[in-house]
Amino acid sequence: MPSPTEITVPQLSRLIATPGAPVIIDACIDADFDLDPRLIPTAFRHPFRDVATLAPRLAGRRVVVYCQKGGKISQGAAAILRDQGIVAETLEGGQVAWAAAGEMLIPAASIPNTNTDGRTVWVTRQRPKIDRIACPWLIRRFIDPNAQFLFVAASQVVDVADKFDATPFDVEDVFWSHRGERCTFDTMVEEFALNTDAMQRLATIVRGADTDRHDLAPQSAGLLAASLGLSRMYRDDLEQLEASMVLYDAYYRWARDAVDETHDWPAPSSSSSSLA
Repeated sequence: MPSPTEITVPQLSRLIATPGAPVIIDACIDADFDLDPRLIPTAFRHPFRDVATLAPRLAGRRVVVYCQKGGKISQGAAAILRDQGIVAETLEGGQVAWAAAGEMLIPAASIPNTNTDGRTVWVTRQRPKIDRIACPWLIRRFIDPNAQFLFVAASQVVDVADKFDATPFDVEDVFWSHRGERCTFDTMVEEFALNTDAMQRLATIVRGADTDRHDLAPQSAGLLAASLGLSRMYRDDLEQLEASMVLYDAYYRWARDAVDETHDWPAPSSSSSSLA
């Protein structure tokens, strides 16, 4: 049974990719990290001896700190954060337990470098519809919650990427783009090793909507309709992105938790649903 300041692997797994997910800090020493250079989704690395400097940016947030096995390093770092008034827990069993449970781990080498503010920076074409909203959702929910997105004229994407040290996506002839019949969202699922059943379901829906192949999933037509509606509700691309996050949150939770649930009329005398 975990201590009051620990969180279990299943408990943390349920929080991943939800709007209320905690801030996750990888405090592994370099030697341990080099043995398995992957990160729990949204985690960022920080030296355990310097963890107190994070307190101002963590104020008001729930935090989970992990090290290789959940021992002295993460527990000491979390205790220091609690002394600074931060609600901080450690991951029971650390990264070893997380990996043994078959949970998602992001190859660190696949994540672009961050800017001076510690944010990854991405650039794509303006007036997004499907892929250019789905990919930012994936990045913010699994890779970098603070990622910065630049929406610019299509002809300027590559040059802006060069001048502003940004990562271009969903344009031709760049790494993060369509590959054959698969869209950019598929590419990110593959490259970030997010190959869970739920993400594969969601990727199929996004692909069907983005490539006008609604035969791939019955939900694709609905995603397209909602996305086109949102694009006409918002003139500002960043406002559209913020408004669209809940759409992908809902599709992901359906893909993860509710694919076997149906709805009919008249309503049955009793029903059940999960809020976990």
